[in-house]
Amino acid sequence: MALRGEVIEKAYYAVSWRAHRSPDRPYLIEKISRNGTSEVIISFPGSGAVRDWYSQRNFGETKIDLNLFPSLKSIGNDEPALVNEFFSKRFQDILLDRSSLADKVKEAMDKKKQIVFAGHSSGGPMAILATLWTLEKYPPNSHGGITPLCITFGSPLIGNHIFSHATRRENWSSYFFHYVMRYDIVPRILFAPLSSLDQSFEQISQSFNPRSKSFMSESVGRSSATSDFYFTIISNAATVTSHAASKLMGTTNTTLETLENFIPLSPYRPFGTYFFCTGNGKKIMITNPNAVLQVLFFSAQLSTEAETTQVAYRSLSEHTIYGTELQQIAAQNVLHLDQQHLQNLALSEDDAGGSNDLGLSLRARLCLRAAAELEARKCENEKKLNEKRSFIEQKLKKDLGEYREMWKHQKVGFYDGFREHKKAEDFKANVTRLEIAGVWDEIIEKLRSYELPDEFEAKKEWIKLGTECRELVEPLDIANYYRHGRHYEDDASSYMVKGRPKRYRYPQRWLEHSQRRPQQPTSTSCFWAEVEELRYKTGNSDASYRDVEERIVQLVAQIEEWSKNGELAKDVFLEGSTLVKWLKTLHPPHKQQPFIRSIIGE
Repeated sequence: MALRGEVIEKAYYAVSWRAHRSPDRPYLIEKISRNGTSEVIISFPGSGAVRDWYSQRNFGETKIDLNLFPSLKSIGNDEPALVNEFFSKRFQDILLDRSSLADKVKEAMDKKKQIVFAGHSSGGPMAILATLWTLEKYPPNSHGGITPLCITFGSPLIGNHIFSHATRRENWSSYFFHYVMRYDIVPRILFAPLSSLDQSFEQISQSFNPRSKSFMSESVGRSSATSDFYFTIISNAATVTSHAASKLMGTTNTTLETLENFIPLSPYRPFGTYFFCTGNGKKIMITNPNAVLQVLFFSAQLSTEAETTQVAYRSLSEHTIYGTELQQIAAQNVLHLDQQHLQNLALSEDDAGGSNDLGLSLRARLCLRAAAELEARKCENEKKLNEKRSFIEQKLKKDLGEYREMWKHQKVGFYDGFREHKKAEDFKANVTRLEIAGVWDEIIEKLRSYELPDEFEAKKEWIKLGTECRELVEPLDIANYYRHGRHYEDDASSYMVKGRPKRYRYPQRWLEHSQRRPQQPTSTSCFWAEVEELRYKTGNSDASYRDVEERIVQLVAQIEEWSKNGELAKDVFLEGSTLVKWLKTLHPPHKQQPFIRSIIGE
């Protein structure tokens, strides 16, 4: 564990709970220095007001601000994560506040101090967003390798499955530690839409608001309204987890699928490391997000109807007793349900051991096994693709590499040689192109359906291979596209708009993301498509030339930059290439540019 017990207790007692009792302050800071270690704990207060949890949408979700959190997206699918709108807005207000959180973070990072962000209740999402913001601004490999950590206590969920996917892909999820009491209702609240809670949320939330007269009120906790509140949230959680479980087990529950079309499901999903506190000093540690989702539902179930009032009351009271639970913290009291434990989880209660301290039913344990099996399937899918990676590498180096050299010796670029398609070697290159495309299409399909490990798109070997494939194979795809006349005067039919496959779009985004640079409309692998389009348009009439003059200037400037950086192969500038032939047809003002003149020899 990266956290000392002292830091965890300090994060709760001295900071998080004090911050929770001081909601008018954006955050509190506590510094710890002992035995050569130095930590800065920054904690955020929570809020019980419904306006600080839900927006006008049923679940209050919105797209994450990628300007603040550029990594929180699906790279290949180019889809931003969803996040709770009010939590996101509240954090942005804290960043803009005159108290200057950014300055405090910079000071600690420059002094190489360990920053621990913490929060109780809805202060938890602020701690989560502050940690992610710091990770974006100060990557883990900078500032001496000191990374921020996050501890939450009874925090509600904050983002959807892409939020979870992105943090695991970036290898950030291990920096987040969430403590959840077995029956605490707050981490489950956002499973329910606002419309189902009516006016009860505002009233009941005051029982865990330290500034309210109803704080820890037993009369509120044991009221019928509290029982209704508890059952509403748990019944919505049941729908969400049942739908997720059916996907985990590879079965299709038609009733649930039909229900989803009429009743929207909560988008929120867990991420990071969860510690489920059993109430007897033991803690169950789970990092598998699908398993955590199931435990959030099953661990809060009633054993008998007679427990209705008692469990409903505990669902509120347990939100305020994390301090009592943390007093019993000890490493030997933590049971880690890792991948192996989940896969081999006993189905009999008699053999369940410590995992049964959460009261998990047979169905619950089956769901946890299924969550582990899904991860195992993802790893197996990746293993099979790794076996095909050597096939692609061999095809690129031997077949297409030698093909490119053949045309280079004939003073014709391999793009133009393939475009003419008159030799037997061109036919063989086309077969190789299709073989490689088949493997990449399989990869992309699995990525689209999240059937590969979350870390896949960030792996250097696949980013490198994807880049090599784009450089050698995509020009052949473009040549094939225009050789068969699939373009028309309408821009909607151009290769970049209509014809470019995802097997090239995805790896380009991987590379751009790994280099932390914005997405580019064109790259060295697909600039031929723009050359073909401009060549077609400028060959028609002067009117067409004027329409695309700005695009010509941009493309030539980009080619010049790539050429200076050595990013373009020399066969691109051979006299017989489509590029050189087109540059020779440009109007004199363009042809007089030094770079163009150096290419066309005029």
